[in-house]
Amino acid sequence: MIFRDVPRSLLRCVVGALFLCAALAGVAGCGGQSDAPPSASAAASGAPSAAASVPGPGSSASPPGWAKGIATVRVDALPAQARDVLVLIDKGGPYAYRQDGTVFGNFEKVLPKQKRGYYHEYTVKTPGERDRGARRIVTGEGGEFYYTDDHYETFKAVLR
Repeated sequence: MIFRDVPRSLLRCVVGALFLCAALAGVAGCGGQSDAPPSASAAASGAPSAAASVPGPGSSASPPGWAKGIATVRVDALPAQARDVLVLIDKGGPYAYRQDGTVFGNFEKVLPKQKRGYYHEYTVKTPGERDRGARRIVTGEGGEFYYTDDHYETFKAVLR
């Protein structure tokens, strides 16, 4: 792999910058309608946190296209540890476990099929567990965020 000697943190920054540029192009109307979550433009503009952009109870806002057909969960309904991990993902780390940020293979085929490397996983600490536990956040290159509390058996799309 040509990126073998490049620090992982630098690669994450470059990939994050590319996603931010793509999200901003979508917001500006340069690329048609964007499926990027609203938090991408909020983060770029210094607007309030991602949780603030989630539709409130009783809202008729529909989920983004990537979340259609899958159960959803609002950021404020996630466990506190999962919300903490979302903040770390937005900041680019540091993460508690060396496996965090690594490629999620989607071997269970629960998430939409994508090329290898599209998804990355992050550990959500489970109080009382001595190991990594079963809870994870999985991100997609298109701005998707998924949460599982049963070690990849089921996922919920995280509405940010």
